[in-house]
Amino acid sequence: MYFPLNPEQEMIQVMVEQFAAREVAPGAAKRDESGEFPQSLVWKMAQLGLCGMMSPVKYGGSEVGAVAYVLALMEIASACASSAVTMSVTNLSCEPLALFGNEDQKIRLLTPMASGKFLGAFALTEPEAGSNLAEIRCKARRKGALYLINGSKIFITNGAYAGEIFVLARTGESGGRGLTAFMVEKDSPGLKVGKNIQKMGLRASNTVELLFEDCEVAEENRIGKEGEGMMIVIRALASGRIGIAAQAVGMIRACLEEAKTYSLQRQQFNKFLSGHQAVQWMIAEIATGLEAATLLTLSAAALKDAGRPYMKEASMAKLFATETLNRCAYQALQVHGGYGYTKEFPIERIYRDARVTTIYEGTSEVQRMLIAKETLKP
Repeated sequence: MYFPLNPEQEMIQVMVEQFAAREVAPGAAKRDESGEFPQSLVWKMAQLGLCGMMSPVKYGGSEVGAVAYVLALMEIASACASSAVTMSVTNLSCEPLALFGNEDQKIRLLTPMASGKFLGAFALTEPEAGSNLAEIRCKARRKGALYLINGSKIFITNGAYAGEIFVLARTGESGGRGLTAFMVEKDSPGLKVGKNIQKMGLRASNTVELLFEDCEVAEENRIGKEGEGMMIVIRALASGRIGIAAQAVGMIRACLEEAKTYSLQRQQFNKFLSGHQAVQWMIAEIATGLEAATLLTLSAAALKDAGRPYMKEASMAKLFATETLNRCAYQALQVHGGYGYTKEFPIERIYRDARVTTIYEGTSEVQRMLIAKETLKP
């Protein structure tokens, strides 16, 4: 792959690669088995500056740009997908404040997340509102200088550990125009953490239900004006989709390494698996998918850094990288044969972790709709 990096980007990539090999990869299988949220590891990631990589230095962030963020996320995801999701969602939670927050909000709310003092969470999905956010029912009612939020959110990453939670709630008419964005602090009266979601994969990533029962949120924590919530979310999610694409790329790389290693060690029919054309073809497809997904993801990130439109490219990267990951995880497990279906080899965990990437932060079907809409513009 050729994609020119500047010296700072190269340094960040090497630094995070070494950190991932030293701190993240060794405990990945154990964390997956126990389902325990690794608070000490997350704190180390925060100290390394991985929580606010696209946020301004003035507000506690690293401000290294989207390309550097993507490179770092790829390295973490290659070592442990659960850790990458935790990192990704905190960076995503910073985005609405960095783009639309006022000065007070940036100092008071963005700085703790971007500096790694707090984790962030992004609360959009509800039991009856997933891909279609216009169906959100969680309501925010004005009461003096406060808003009272009532409703529930489901599948919220980092929800039980986040210091701040971005919440999209309904303040007006039905549809997208009646939605407003808030940053809810963890100690807000009326905010409760519901059930812990038991997942197929990403087991060391915290995922919970959040309950809002007359949850008090100060007017000062409303981001933008009433009714601007959908616009804010659309901008933030475009950036988030680059992050999901980067996660997928890191996991494709892990698939390739696992398939290569196993094929060079395992013998069948008196020769190593790597000598069989059927296995060679699968490895060739994984390697090619990795190359293409990497370039699409870095290209979308470079557009963001350049201040150019990138929403279509972010959706393309997310769609291609996540679909490719699921295919590559299948092929890498196939190379392992029966052993790939056991917990003795990392590919079993990677295979389970891969499945959700085509679902969260916009399903593949939603990405195709967005790409088509942008492509068909006159």
